[in-house]
Order: sequence, then structure tokens, then C-alpha cells
Amino acid sequence: MEYRGHSAIYEKLAALGIPFEYYEHPPLPTAEEAMKHRHDVDALHCKNLFFRNHKGNRHYLVIFEHSNNMAIRELEQILKQGKLSFASAERLQKYLRVIQGSVSPLGLVYDTEQHVEVFLDQRLKDCDKITFHPNDNTATLALHWHDFIRFMDAMGNKYSFIDAH
Repeated sequence: MEYRGHSAIYEKLAALGIPFEYYEHPPLPTAEEAMKHRHDVDALHCKNLFFRNHKGNRHYLVIFEHSNNMAIRELEQILKQGKLSFASAERLQKYLRVIQGSVSPLGLVYDTEQHVEVFLDQRLKDCDKITFHPNDNTATLALHWHDFIRFMDAMGNKYSFIDAH
């Protein structure tokens, strides 16, 4: 079977022995749009936002449940990283090799210097499975939560849990 998305992601998952469920669908550039096509996927869908700090020298991937609609000001207070703004298309490409509308922590396979810091909503710990695009918003992968954490550990990026109420 030929999978949509970046082959480096599938290669890393295979090397780590991480199984996944694979789903193809029309382009889904937002979490809201994705929910219209998720009838048969028994997993928690996430919203993945990529930010830069005010100086542009630090980058953050924030992951939380799809229906959470936090304002940037709220995230600034929770993350305590100063003023945040969405990272540009160039920065998305540089650090995660992804375009807007396809942001995914699976793109961390390309962040070989572990530049991107990841913040995960602590409520995600309660889910059995979690979904992400494989850097292509025409496919979705569902991973068991514990396998996703194994992936994160293997990537080496700093990650921490936040209360993203």
C-alpha cells in the first residue's frame, strides 16, 4: 500500500515498531473541517499550532484537543514563553517540512537539532488513541497514546504537559 504523506515519517514509525491506522480523505486544513470527515475514526483528534517567540529564535508546537479554542493570549500565559505569534510558512517548512493546514508533531522527524519545543495538553494523557496528519492533510494516522509518547521520546525534542483548559 502506498501511503500519502512524507515517507520519512512512515520510515521512523516502522523503525520504532509503532503501528498506526491509516485514513485517506479530502484535504482537511483545519481541525473543524476534519471533524466533518471523522465518523469512522475511534481516536481523539488534535489541534496542532506552531508558534514562534517575539525574537523569532524559539519555536513551539502546541497540541490540544480539537474543540479547544484558546486565544493566543491565554497560551502566552500558560506557556510563559513571552509574546507568541504564528510561525511563518518558511519556518514551518524549515523545522517541520510542512505547509500550513498540515501541521503535525510527526514532522519532528525533520527537526534533527531538536529546536522545536512541544507543549501537550495534559488531558491528552487520558485518550487511548490520538490522530495526526503525516505532514499531508489528505491523510490521517491514528496512534496509541503510549506509542505517540515513544515517538516523542525518540525524537529528542523537549516536551511538557500543560493545562490547556
